[in-house]
Amino acid sequence: MASAVEGDVGKVVEPIWGLRSGFEELSLNKLATSLGASEQALRLIISIFLGYPLALFYRHYLFYKDSYLIHLFHAFTGLSIAYFNFGYQFYHSLLCVILQFLILRLMGRTRTAVLTTFCLQMAYLLAGYYYTATGNYDIKWTMPHCVLTLKLIGLAVDYFDGGKNQNSLSSEQQKYAIRGVPSLLEVAGFSYFYGAFLVGPQFSMNHYMKLVQGQLTDIPGKMPNSTIPALKRLSLGLVYLVGYTLLSPHITEDYLLTEDYENHPFWFRCMYMLVWGKFVLYKYVTCWLVTEGVCILTGLGFNGFEENGKAKWDACANMKVWLFETNPRFTGTIASFNINTNAWVARYFFKRLKFLGNKELSQGLSLLFLALWHGLHSGYLVCFQMEFLIVIVEKKAANLIRDSPALSNLASITILQPFFYLVQQTIHWLFLGYSMTAFCLFTWDKWFKVYKSIYFLGHVFFLSLLFILPYIHKSMVPRKEKLKKME
Repeated sequence: MASAVEGDVGKVVEPIWGLRSGFEELSLNKLATSLGASEQALRLIISIFLGYPLALFYRHYLFYKDSYLIHLFHAFTGLSIAYFNFGYQFYHSLLCVILQFLILRLMGRTRTAVLTTFCLQMAYLLAGYYYTATGNYDIKWTMPHCVLTLKLIGLAVDYFDGGKNQNSLSSEQQKYAIRGVPSLLEVAGFSYFYGAFLVGPQFSMNHYMKLVQGQLTDIPGKMPNSTIPALKRLSLGLVYLVGYTLLSPHITEDYLLTEDYENHPFWFRCMYMLVWGKFVLYKYVTCWLVTEGVCILTGLGFNGFEENGKAKWDACANMKVWLFETNPRFTGTIASFNINTNAWVARYFFKRLKFLGNKELSQGLSLLFLALWHGLHSGYLVCFQMEFLIVIVEKKAANLIRDSPALSNLASITILQPFFYLVQQTIHWLFLGYSMTAFCLFTWDKWFKVYKSIYFLGHVFFLSLLFILPYIHKSMVPRKEKLKKME
């Protein structure tokens, strides 16, 4: 009798849950349409902002509680966010986390474990890109998975370093080396932390464990006094979000592919690319500022104290907004944008290639890794190839101005400096947009069409400077200056 009743209840409940799910999708879809966004984008934004109530719950109910409760909370909330955004495809991340734990336990602190981790996690990510790729930017399970891939590779390297003699490690490696043996629950909590699972930032297992142990606070024994710093980053993120929402219908990469764009004068095409290239980055700035606020609120953003005793909350900062908006050099953009990912690549990839004995080769391979990590589209390769070229040329130009008395004197004239800044910033933003064109349009037929419409200006400009600058340096730098430099 009971089983019959349960069966009838099951028949009734199943369509009710189906209707509820259908209504949820319908309402979210309607809301997204009214906002001019996709449903997946809306789910992403909701999930990112959901970090704030979760952080408040953690602060008031879990701070200084048993570690296993905090790990469970982080794992459960992260998995729930994954399910909310990607449905049952959350199994991809869960599978990789479990496999990573097994690699650490079965292979131990060995090079084999590091190589296996690198090959397995990157292969899984690239396979995901291959099977889900389209010609457009889609929010799918591979988006948070690329963040997770770096986390798990870094975890394996830090675990390997933890088995080495401490004297053989650099001070940086000693800071991140894992001496203990992480449990599955610890690895899951680290991987699914709600404040960073979807879009980052990157942080180490050691830093995460300090959070769980209640060490990341400016007031020992109490909750961190981080509400105001968190709200400041949230507020700044909201400013960028409002700006992007208002302007995104009017400044799009799709317009770059239209006949109307091609029919405009050359100067207009360049100026549109300049404005669009700066603006398109604001969606990333928004996400990183909002998630940084979540990390600060939990305490994960705590980074010690300044000399004057003021607490620093920039451990999870992915943006240096003032530097990003004002610095006229490409290296300034690199130093201010996606900071923690760049630091990860420097720590776990670039510096580990020191045995090659060639800094530029190590830099080139690091950028190639970053391009593949972003995806399999040719546009990523072109974008990071341009970054490599621009940084080399920028360095040569800076050396020329520094070494040439005539140019250094000219650059030091106060009244001309605003003009020089304007010219430099125009070049910076224009070719930032040029590089981002390939990054955002993905496929060669799209970015090639746009590059052709402006006569491959970026490649022509920087390749020409690459070959011309050494001759200019030779003619403008006095031999005495060269001899002094050699001495």
